[in-house]
Amino acid sequence: MGGTSVLRIHFTADDLARTRTVSTVGAATETGHALRLLTCPNVPAVFRPWRQGLRGRLDAPLSRRLRPLASLLPHSGPGLDLIALTGTEPTIESGVDRLLSTSDTVLRLELEHVSLPRAAPGWLRALADGDQEARGVLADSLDAGYRAVVQPHWQRMRGQLDAVRADWARTVLEGGIERLLETVSPTLVRWEAPVLKVRFPREQDVRLNGRGLVLVPTVFLVGHVELLTDLTDESAPPILAVPALADPLAAAAFWGDGEPDRSRKPLGALLGRTRAAALGVVAEGCSTGELARRLNISAAAASQHAGVLREANLITTRRRGGAVLHSITPLGTDLLNRGGGR
Repeated sequence: MGGTSVLRIHFTADDLARTRTVSTVGAATETGHALRLLTCPNVPAVFRPWRQGLRGRLDAPLSRRLRPLASLLPHSGPGLDLIALTGTEPTIESGVDRLLSTSDTVLRLELEHVSLPRAAPGWLRALADGDQEARGVLADSLDAGYRAVVQPHWQRMRGQLDAVRADWARTVLEGGIERLLETVSPTLVRWEAPVLKVRFPREQDVRLNGRGLVLVPTVFLVGHVELLTDLTDESAPPILAVPALADPLAAAAFWGDGEPDRSRKPLGALLGRTRAAALGVVAEGCSTGELARRLNISAAAASQHAGVLREANLITTRRRGGAVLHSITPLGTDLLNRGGGR
């Protein structure tokens, strides 16, 4: 991390014991990240397919609705902390409701900590003063932003985020929480016990003091992490959001049009399209719940497909705690490779 500023997060033994993971920052915060990228003059390469897919959707009326929220999310420097205002709810409706009911004090406190050169001064002043009409404009902008730029991908995003979190859980089971800290984002984060060093825009030290840390994967982040803290509750653990699409190849596949890869057709003809897709998901390691989410099928259907693949000796299944975990066998890997599934 030479040549860059570093955030140093100091752990105690209690902090390691209390560190945990969640699967999403919430629909509202992902929307904020997405709008920040949408207005970025140089969008990272991994998000270009996503932004190109928005062409023709962002007409003048919609752009006007998006402008209030986008103005609170500068391209550089801290922006509005939507987690503090909307929580980590997986539905935009819950996030909007929480935004509308958040106290004026909390909103004013959050606005004081960001630089907002693009915000309309009159509207921003009314927002900070507790004007409900101004708050409603912000809520409408958040809702419109989600439905325009995030909702078309939300189910796929949830599958990806759940898969990342499940991978983290397996890392903790096999190597402990320190192993997770070592591997959570190698290009951005380095664990040098008892300090987690994070590439950051500025030099900063954070002492957890027994609160622990919450790790969360985020789709609309790339090349940097975010540290989110609750300014109204000093006892709440900070949240460290890390990119969920760090691999450019994985990102390119993620933003695909959702059509099956033609190279997978021979395998699909042999096993059936859904079962072939299930074998590809299991190749990465997954639980029955993850398999269902990734394929957008019921848990019962996922269990049935897994059972057929297991009887054919293409996957193995083991129970760990309350989860049923599936892994691909050498025969399954060979079939996947020969069938063009990889």
